Amino acid sequence: MNIKTLVTLLVVLLSAWSIFHFKAELGILVLPLFFGLVLFVTLRLYRLMEKDEPNGQD
Repeated sequence: MNIKTLVTLLVVLLSAWSIFHFKAELGILVLPLFFGLVLFVTLRLYRLMEKDEPNGQD
């Protein structure tokens, strides 16, 4: 694993922890923040899968 992947994983885990730890204080913002976090993780995983794709596909 490279350092960029580990930093991304750490940011995502800390974000998820903070969203669910402070859900009472965030109120209605919990849902948009959760969807944003899911979108961020999905796009990061998609970029990692694109990078692993072989270049010689026809």
